[in-house]
Amino acid sequence: MIKIDLPRVIASPGTRTFEREQLVRAQSALDRGENHNRVLAQLEASLRPLALRNNLTPDVADLYLLLIHDPAAQQFDFAAHRISDVQHQDRAIFAGGCFWCMVEPFETMPGIVSVLSGYTGGTTAHPTYEQVKGGHTGHVEAVEVIFDTRQVTYDQLLQLYWQLSDPTDNSGQFSDRGANYRPVIFTTSAAQMAAATAARAHLAAHNPYRQPIAVDIRPATTFWPAENYHQQFYRKFPQRAKHLERERKQYLFWKRVTGKLLPKITSD
Repeated sequence: MIKIDLPRVIASPGTRTFEREQLVRAQSALDRGENHNRVLAQLEASLRPLALRNNLTPDVADLYLLLIHDPAAQQFDFAAHRISDVQHQDRAIFAGGCFWCMVEPFETMPGIVSVLSGYTGGTTAHPTYEQVKGGHTGHVEAVEVIFDTRQVTYDQLLQLYWQLSDPTDNSGQFSDRGANYRPVIFTTSAAQMAAATAARAHLAAHNPYRQPIAVDIRPATTFWPAENYHQQFYRKFPQRAKHLERERKQYLFWKRVTGKLLPKITSD
């Protein structure tokens, strides 16, 4: 028997009205003692049209994966994302477009402890994906990286960041348009601010781009974790992640052949 927490998803602020109506109807049927499997099958059928278009809100999408017994219905261990060694660990925050594409390159880098997708830089507490995507909170999609300073330096993280983003585009990243996708480096200390500022100046001085560097550098504010559905997206949905990565590469290629970027981004 599938164990799902309908009340939690019903209460989620990110759940849309139509989704909530289906969930409430299912919960009421269960409360009346109707057949559990039949009720869940009916719920799955009512959500399926939106699921097939990848248009369910995050918590409902997680629930749907449970209903169809999809292996992607896995929970991220949010409690494990923390600095456990204050002497040898630090955190860095980068925004460079859709956070789905930002996790794997950092997470697979030696010395990385944990990578968390989330929202930061805005004014709304506990924002939902729908709110951020709608541009109502001032937040950007970002990743928070906890790293072991004995194995990888902040400068090395910066070098990787320049390869993942288009630092000349402050109106979004690649095919993702809007202020919530703009590139920003959020620094957690004076040392990080100095390093990020120097790295940006070095990049601009060596002029590997045809347009000015537009990446903002700001002191970090509260980093709000994104919903479970968004965590480690590349592991749960490898085909969709590969498709997004291809789109990024094609977009960069287009910018280079149209003269908006030079043929190669240098890291000297």
